[in-house]
Amino acid sequence: QVQLVESGGGLVQPGGSLRLSCAASGFTFTDYAMSWYRQAPGKERELVARISSTGINRNYAASVRGRFTIFRDNAKNTVYLQMNSLKPEDTAVYYCNQDLSDYWGKGTLVTVSS
Repeated sequence: QVQLVESGGGLVQPGGSLRLSCAASGFTFTDYAMSWYRQAPGKERELVARISSTGINRNYAASVRGRFTIFRDNAKNTVYLQMNSLKPEDTAVYYCNQDLSDYWGKGTLVTVSS
């Protein structure tokens, strides 16, 4: 059974950093691109970042480009989202997704506030 488990969320001040992790199991991790999405209350879920199966190709939403980095460790079946220079508008629940699938983690909450 496919499982995706996010961790690393929490409360951080503007300008701070967090690293989110997504531990994957139940499928051949190296065969799949992976994605991070986020959703704030009352807003539509949006794609934050995507990484190819090999990690060579990476894409970012314009709102996070230059501040966030997606990377993966295929040996550990884990995908990460490094978030720097955080802004209050980054506050959301962040979800891990097996790219182009309906497999999702339960999410981890990131709150950026003074």
